[in-house]
Amino acid sequence: MYGQSDESHIVTYTEPALWPTGADPAPMLCGEEQRLTTLASYSIDRLNGDPELVQLAQFAAKLCGAPSAAVSIVEAKSQIFIAREGLTESQTPRSTSFCAHTMLRGEMLVVPDARNDPRFEAFSLVTGDANLRFYAGAPLISAEGAPLGALCVIDYKPRPEGLTDLQREGLAVLAEAVKRRLLSHREGTEAFQQLELSRARLQFLIDSVPDIAWSTKTDGTFDLFNARWEEWTAQPRPHTIEDWRSVAHPDDFERAVTQFNNAVRQSDDYEYEWRMKMADGSYRWMLTRAVPSSRDPNTARWFGTITDIDDRHRAAAERELLAGELAHRIKNTFSVIIGLITLHARGDEKLERFAGTMNDTIHALARAQDFALQTGTPEADDLKALLELLTRPYATRDTSAISIAGENVTVGARATTPLALAFHELATNSAKYGALSVPEGRVSITVLREDNMVRIKWHEQDGPPTAPPEEEGFGSRLVSMSISHQLAGTIEYDWQTDGLQVIVSAPATQLEN
Repeated sequence: MYGQSDESHIVTYTEPALWPTGADPAPMLCGEEQRLTTLASYSIDRLNGDPELVQLAQFAAKLCGAPSAAVSIVEAKSQIFIAREGLTESQTPRSTSFCAHTMLRGEMLVVPDARNDPRFEAFSLVTGDANLRFYAGAPLISAEGAPLGALCVIDYKPRPEGLTDLQREGLAVLAEAVKRRLLSHREGTEAFQQLELSRARLQFLIDSVPDIAWSTKTDGTFDLFNARWEEWTAQPRPHTIEDWRSVAHPDDFERAVTQFNNAVRQSDDYEYEWRMKMADGSYRWMLTRAVPSSRDPNTARWFGTITDIDDRHRAAAERELLAGELAHRIKNTFSVIIGLITLHARGDEKLERFAGTMNDTIHALARAQDFALQTGTPEADDLKALLELLTRPYATRDTSAISIAGENVTVGARATTPLALAFHELATNSAKYGALSVPEGRVSITVLREDNMVRIKWHEQDGPPTAPPEEEGFGSRLVSMSISHQLAGTIEYDWQTDGLQVIVSAPATQLEN
């Protein structure tokens, strides 16, 4: 509190005491440290000269018929006039502040003649050239109850009558308006700080992404890149699509731009692989993915990433080269085996028939291996595509003799061998004794998936009558063993009079291997 010695008339200053319990308007019971913390949240320095506060100070002076008025904020050691009328000083010491007393009172303070008030008579503003005589101030208390300062009016001659009731009421109303402006400013500052914090966090998150992240405005110009752009390219951030030319491989740029422009016109997702020039001058394969913010091309912004896939791309190329070499060697091996079987069976009618059967089987296995090694093609893991490949040689007279329908099921390289054995055996027997042995015969193959089980139905129609064999041959035994041992599945035969029906069943997980 502020006070003076009766003997020396020297003004002394002590830390403000806690506000009395139950006092009206009951400001926050806080010490000076908490008060200053609350005051700091207002960012008062940004309100110095605020036009709205200046108008309020000017009107307070007119309302009270006073030559001077101010919005005073009391800091730790001084009071700051953030809005003033008729005052030349922008601040004074807190130790001689009338407003410091006002804010701690929590109610309006009116001093008709400061020369006669023991609280203020020794203040330099009263005894010095300032010649302050009359003071009236309405306290500014924060929403939490922390004293902040006061809205005051000052006159340089005594006013024994003080303020009229209307002036008192008006000054209080204006003080409330000042508090609303201060609160509005604080809330706006806090919202801005939160926005800046969110922006900084988002930028940190984007910069932490291992890929290049970017976005465009609705007009197609690029407005955001994360830190990876400079790290990878050492180039300025592109503004237009043409600016990308400096970092794109000459063989990739035009096609990449064409496809991106098509995606923009249709407001459709974009994905493209291209080579980007790195900071060291080398090129690396990149995958760009982008999505529009809306499906309206006129309002859509675009958000995308650029992912380094060079290692994966080179590994895929090496695998494809290795697969090609492996396929070539396997074909040569099959050819050698077929040649040896033919050579050793020559001249023996029974062995020649057996050799023919074996050679057909080996050809089927070779086709299955070709299928399994088709790396990089959409058909390389499709069960229906494998079945079409295996049965193609048996439908040469009529492409509609064998039809394949049903669901798309993934088939892995390990599953191709037992499937090749099974359907080569079925097709061979059908060509010799069943539906494919007559011009009008037909075979339909249907792929069905039921939960985790895959069922492949073989159905012969319009062929000669069928009957089960008297004993199981070598081919049938080989097929049964392959299906059960390698696929953990079963094969069932139904010898109907109008044509053989066969169901091959296996878990989908086994087929995918």
